Amino acid sequence: MEYFRFLFVIVLSMTHSQAWCGETVPYKMSMEKMTKLHFYFHDNITGNYPTSFKIAEAPGISNSSSTLFGELYIIDSPLTVGPEPNSRLVGRAQGLYGFSDRNVFSLTMGISLVFTGSKKFNGSTISMFTRNPIADTDREFVIIGGTGYFQFARGFVTAKTYSSTIKNAIVEYNCTIVHY
Repeated sequence: MEYFRFLFVIVLSMTHSQAWCGETVPYKMSMEKMTKLHFYFHDNITGNYPTSFKIAEAPGISNSSSTLFGELYIIDSPLTVGPEPNSRLVGRAQGLYGFSDRNVFSLTMGISLVFTGSKKFNGSTISMFTRNPIADTDREFVIIGGTGYFQFARGFVTAKTYSSTIKNAIVEYNCTIVHY
């Protein structure tokens, strides 16, 4: 019984310790806004200036998979005003995507869209963690957060393939972002 009393005192003292310093205070959020953005995402695995690099693949699976299942890529891809590669840069898509479906071409993406093309949004981001069935012409992605101008962001992105080859794509993005 003495052991349990000692254990109880230790647990009680841990819950009252100052190991975690902080406080919770009332916070009033400002009025929500909705921002709509339109731009093009350029994903290039091949060519003179690749923006996506394979960093891993599942041993023995991806070489035999017709859907590239098990391949993982890191990206730093341009976002531009128009579909032309030399169109004005508005930001970059940075993160990871992996081929995650054994039956159809589909990615799981963890990507931050980092905006650099305007004073208003410079340095701000929106983040997506979503499934991308790349063989579908029209797709929808979830926005799970944001920083800077887009703090507390949520919303969605509609994506439509503008052009693609086996390993390169230009995708039109329309973002609907709700934020404070």
